[in-house]
Amino acid sequence: MNQELHNLSGGKKTFGQIVAEAFKELGETLVAFVKAPRALYGINIPYIIEGLVYFGILTVLGKYCSENVNLSDVHSGWVYGGVTGGITFAMLLLGGVTDKIGVRASLALAFAVMALGRALVSLSGSLNLAVGMGSPTFFIMLIGLFLMVSAYGLYQPAAYAGVKRYTNPQTAAMGYAVLYALMNLGAFIFGPISSFTRQKFETVFPPNGLSAVFWLMTLFTVTSLIITLIMITRKVDRDAVDRVARESKAMKVESGKEEKQPSAAPQLKINNTAFMIYAGLTITAVIAFIMSLLNKDKLFISLAAVFMGAAIIATGWEYLRHRPDHPFRDKRLVAFIFILIPVQTLFAHNWLTIPYYLDRMFAGSWVGRNFEILSNLNPILIFVLTPIIAGLTARANVYKMMIIGTFVMAAPTFLLAVGPVAIFFVLYIIIMSIGEAMWQPRFLQYIAEIAPEGKTGAYMGIGQFPWFLTKLLTSLYSGWFIANYVPKPDSGIVPRSGQMWLIYSFIAIISPFALLAMKKWMLKGMKTKA
Repeated sequence: MNQELHNLSGGKKTFGQIVAEAFKELGETLVAFVKAPRALYGINIPYIIEGLVYFGILTVLGKYCSENVNLSDVHSGWVYGGVTGGITFAMLLLGGVTDKIGVRASLALAFAVMALGRALVSLSGSLNLAVGMGSPTFFIMLIGLFLMVSAYGLYQPAAYAGVKRYTNPQTAAMGYAVLYALMNLGAFIFGPISSFTRQKFETVFPPNGLSAVFWLMTLFTVTSLIITLIMITRKVDRDAVDRVARESKAMKVESGKEEKQPSAAPQLKINNTAFMIYAGLTITAVIAFIMSLLNKDKLFISLAAVFMGAAIIATGWEYLRHRPDHPFRDKRLVAFIFILIPVQTLFAHNWLTIPYYLDRMFAGSWVGRNFEILSNLNPILIFVLTPIIAGLTARANVYKMMIIGTFVMAAPTFLLAVGPVAIFFVLYIIIMSIGEAMWQPRFLQYIAEIAPEGKTGAYMGIGQFPWFLTKLLTSLYSGWFIANYVPKPDSGIVPRSGQMWLIYSFIAIISPFALLAMKKWMLKGMKTKA
C-alpha cells in the first residue's frame, strides 16, 4: 500500500486523490466487465437463481426439519451439518471433475442432479407419510438432500473455473467479486418470495406451506439448467476463450511483460491402492458413527468417533505423502486458510442460528412472522458492497485485507450479546457484511489465482476444506445452543440468547487476532497478492 501513497514524482498523494483514482479504476473495470463475453453471463444469471435457491433452502430447512419432519433442534442441526458440510466435502472430491469434462458439461450435470434432489425434498413433505427420525418422510428428504449436496460439490468449482476461463487480467478480480455478490442477491430475493409463498399455501401444504417453497425452488433449478444450456453453447464457449486469450496477450504486450511458457512437469505414477483401502475404512467409520448416534450408546459413539478420526487422518496422510506439490503440504497456506475457521462460524450461523433466533425471540411481531426477509439482509448488503469494496481495494495486500476484514466482521457480534433488540440485529448485519465483503471474495480470488493451469477446480475444492470443517463443527453444537438458549416457546426453558451470542463473539474474534499474531511468519514465505 505504501506505493499507493506516492505519485510519480515521489510526493505523497492526498486522501482525496487516492479515493478519486480508486473510483476511476473501479469505473474502468466495471465497463470492461460489462463488455465481457456472453459466456460469463451464462455463469452469472444462473448464479443469481442458485443463490436464491441454495440460501433459501438453508433459511427454511431447520423449520422444515422441526415442524414437517418432526426432528429435534439437535437433530435438525445435524441435518444442516450434513448438507452444508457435505457440499464442501463434495467440492473437495469433485472439484477436479470440472477440469476433465469442462465448464459447460459440469454446470449442466450439476443443475440436472440438483433439480432431481430438490424434487425429492419437496415430495417428502407432500405425501403425508409418517414423520420423525427414521421415518419415510425423513429418508425421502435425506436422499433428496444427498443428491443436491453431491451436485453442488460439482457446481461451485465449475462456476469459479468459468469465471477464470471467461475473464482477462483486468476483469478477473471484478468477476470473482460479482459472482460472490450475485449469489447473495439471489439469497435476498428469496426472503419475500418464501414469506409470501409459505403463507399463501399454508392450507394447501400443511402444516406451514414450506413444501410449496421447496417445489418453487425445484422449478427455479430447472430454469437455471435451461439458461445454462442456451447461453453457454460450445461455440459461445470457444469464442469467449479466444477473445480472452487475445485480450490477455494484448495487456501483457502493453505492460511490457513477456509471456513465460510453463515448463512441462513430469507425470508421476502413483499407486493409490493403500489410499483406496483407507478411504473405504473412512466411509465405513462414518457410517458406524452415524449408526452410533442413532443408537444413542455413549460407548459406541466414543469408539466410533475415535475410529472415524483415525481413519480420516490415515487417509489424508496416505494421499498427501505421495504428492509433494499438493497445497496441503504448504504449512503457511494451510495455517492461513484454517485460521479463518473461527470467523467463518458466523457464516454458518446465518442459517444455523439466525432463522431460529428471529422466529422464536421475536415471535408474534412482524420480525418473527417474516423471519426469512431479515435472515437474508446480509446477502443484499453483500451484493451492493462487494463490487465497490473490490474496486476500492483492488491493489491492497490480501493479508492486510484479511486482518481488517475479519476484525470488522467479528466485532459487531458483541452487539447481539445485549439481547434480542431489533435495531442491534440490523446494525450487526450491516457491519458484519462490510467486513465479509472486505475479505471473503479476495480469499476466493487468491485460491483461484495460485492454482496451476488446468487445476482451478481442484484448488477451489481444496481451498474450501476448512469451510467444510467450519460447517460440520458448528452444526454439531448449534442445535444444542438453540435448544437451551433460544428454545421453543412451549419448552419451559428460559431464553438466554444474549449469552449465546457472547460465546459466539469470542469464538469469531480469534481469527483476526491470530492472523495479526502470525503476520511476520506468514508473509516470510507466502506469496501475497497486491
